[in-house]
Amino acid sequence: MKYMLLIYETEAHYAGEAGQTLLADVIAGHMRFTEELQAAGVDWSGSELAPTGSASTLTQDGVVHDGPFAETHEQLGGFYLVDVADHAAAVDWARKIPLSPGGKIEIRPTGDNCG
Repeated sequence: MKYMLLIYETEAHYAGEAGQTLLADVIAGHMRFTEELQAAGVDWSGSELAPTGSASTLTQDGVVHDGPFAETHEQLGGFYLVDVADHAAAVDWARKIPLSPGGKIEIRPTGDNCG
């Protein structure tokens, strides 16, 4: 069963010198996380996303606007797509994803799991 593990964090946590130190620590944590996924034989993919300032939004009427226009304090910063046995396994893996303070992981089924 495939699940998207969507990483939401506040971009401002990564600003400045302290933010760069935090970013380095979080990236190192992601490297360890992906090594653990591989060691466990989990089929996965994933990526970080560029900052929200590079995003655009396409509306239903075909207009493109700058920015993601999310009504949240956190921004979607990256994702993992994992193929695991069930929702409980997806939650177990999501708990291991490194986050900045206040970050969240959305766990969402994909494909055949949607219905």
